[in-house]
Amino acid sequence: MSTATADCKRSLEIEIPVDQVERAREKVTNSIKARVRLPGFRPGKAPLSMIQSRFEGEIRSEVLDLLLPEAFRERIQKDELKVVGQPNISDLHFEAGQPIRFKAEFEVAPEFELGEYRGLPVKYEEPTVTDEEVEKRLEAMRESKAEYPNIDPRPIENGDYVLVHLKTLSGVAEPIDQDAQIQVGAADTMPGFTEALVGASPEDVKEVEITYPEDYAQEKLAGRAVRFEITPKVIRSKELPALDDEFARDLGDYQNLDELRDAVRKSIFHEKQFVAQQEAKEALIDRLVESNDFAIPEAYVDRQIENQVRMQLRNLAGEGFDASKIKLDWQKVKENQRDKAVRNVRASLLLEKIAEREAIAATRDEVDREVQRTARQEREAVAVTRARLEKEGGLARIAGHIQTEKTLQFLFDQAQKQA
Repeated sequence: MSTATADCKRSLEIEIPVDQVERAREKVTNSIKARVRLPGFRPGKAPLSMIQSRFEGEIRSEVLDLLLPEAFRERIQKDELKVVGQPNISDLHFEAGQPIRFKAEFEVAPEFELGEYRGLPVKYEEPTVTDEEVEKRLEAMRESKAEYPNIDPRPIENGDYVLVHLKTLSGVAEPIDQDAQIQVGAADTMPGFTEALVGASPEDVKEVEITYPEDYAQEKLAGRAVRFEITPKVIRSKELPALDDEFARDLGDYQNLDELRDAVRKSIFHEKQFVAQQEAKEALIDRLVESNDFAIPEAYVDRQIENQVRMQLRNLAGEGFDASKIKLDWQKVKENQRDKAVRNVRASLLLEKIAEREAIAATRDEVDREVQRTARQEREAVAVTRARLEKEGGLARIAGHIQTEKTLQFLFDQAQKQA
């Protein structure tokens, strides 16, 4: 008998015939008999009755381990059910001379009708690039090429660039003892350093206490009062290159400043276009999810929550936080992350179905290019990267990601764009 309990949940009542149970019991008993040693008997020569008596619990457990998964697998194949996760077994009846009966509760992959997805309305307008944006980017490029020559010793003034030696005296677990360049009075320079340096001369030794804010970028300094010994070594001036044809040629394959300006304008346009299209694609996903309401398995949601939390912890680790010290209340995490997880799972299922209907898939060349990009990033041979990804299931993930991006681009291309 099969019943739908709710949404993606299913239950099956399964019976295993007596003759199949007895064959399994005999097989398990003989296996145990062959491998155990009992006093007074050579290996494999103990009477079956003694084996059955002494190892009844083990025999029962091994018979169930042998028969239940097989019976469940045969039944779901017969009923053509796409099971998600592992079944929960209950109402188990296993008595001598009787069939084994049990109830299996589980979830199945959702079945749903795909609503309209072509020509969805979405807010989008091609970006524009102003002259001010181009000049700002060019100025940033000049800044990146600035030189800082040493100047003759004199008292330090506000705005000077100073090479200093910093040494912590107290307040941190990991001592700091290093050179650093500081712009005196700059917005990103702690005020205490500016106060200590203004009026000082190279080789003067100063002590200063710096209180860092709680949200300071470096975790080891955040929220701490740290005492430093600061010694200015040299004062430097800042020299920016002229913004001219020579500057453009020095940067790369540009004949003159006008070519560089055009390239910068195109670069800014593509950056803004990417952001605008990503926002439009997210809006299209939201519209799809809102217009296609269907049940999804809890197993999918739980797995998505785990992925989201893992990604957040990875991001924190990348910012310098020790993720291993973060204690999670998993129940609260599930509550906070559930809505986002449900949305992401439903979106993923919808995009998969659209890709299937539109025959959208990653090509071999597309996967190869991504493998090559990963190899360059990891600084290893392409063959090594491919072998590692294949072993870890990474090639399938890459193909899935490419398919998703191509499907989103398809939806965007088909959408009715409104300013």
